[in-house]
Amino acid sequence: MKNVKAIVVDLDKTLLHTNKTISAYTVEVLRQCKKHNIKIMIATARPLRNTILYYEAIPFDAMTVSNGSRIIYDNQKTEYGIPHQSANKLLDTLGRYSNLRITLETGDHAYSNKPIQDYETTLSNDLKSIAQKEGVLKILVHIDDDKTLSIVEKSLTKDLYYTIANGHLIQIMNKSATKWNGVKVMLDAANCTAEETIFFGDDYDDIEAIKMCGTGVAVFNGVTEVKNIADYITESNDADGVAKFIDEEILKHIKS
Repeated sequence: MKNVKAIVVDLDKTLLHTNKTISAYTVEVLRQCKKHNIKIMIATARPLRNTILYYEAIPFDAMTVSNGSRIIYDNQKTEYGIPHQSANKLLDTLGRYSNLRITLETGDHAYSNKPIQDYETTLSNDLKSIAQKEGVLKILVHIDDDKTLSIVEKSLTKDLYYTIANGHLIQIMNKSATKWNGVKVMLDAANCTAEETIFFGDDYDDIEAIKMCGTGVAVFNGVTEVKNIADYITESNDADGVAKFIDEEILKHIKS
């Protein structure tokens, strides 16, 4: 812990409270880290437009958003979007099933073929044209019945993969778009190694980064698979588990 140079943390259900807020205590702990030259980075499934909201409170040194489809560091940006041909083929196949709720994440906007509760999107009956015009970072499909996952799995091209978030949302991405790949890009830019890094997470798409970083920490509310492979389990997101772990295991030793 004394050699930590970077902290990488997921947002939803990890750093943020369930109501999407961040506590004053957490903000102060992370600011203290920056004062001690520890880089603060995030790796989230959120798009940039829903991540930048927290930048004013905590000026992150780098950000991996949209599950690694977009990485922002040193005033630079790297993207691993879905290739046009693959997006067209996938949307053609999924479009045959009129009951599917499909959302395109272009990075700057979200478009869906049906209304999505608690997710601000623009409705469109021509997602293919949007994909061609704006490009696509992610395609999301809501699991509304027991056939949805099977349909998606059969529809994927070889250059795409999927993860499931919150138990009901299929996230389809370029195979190069992973949180761990984003973390590697951020660490290289910051001249930090994985061994000098702590990663905090809660869900399936955090598993690889938790395994690969020097220290992997799961929040108590995380899925069982994440807690089983983590080096440590801290308190829940609503109990400021990330900040408490950093305060107790890193900052107190620096100050002493």
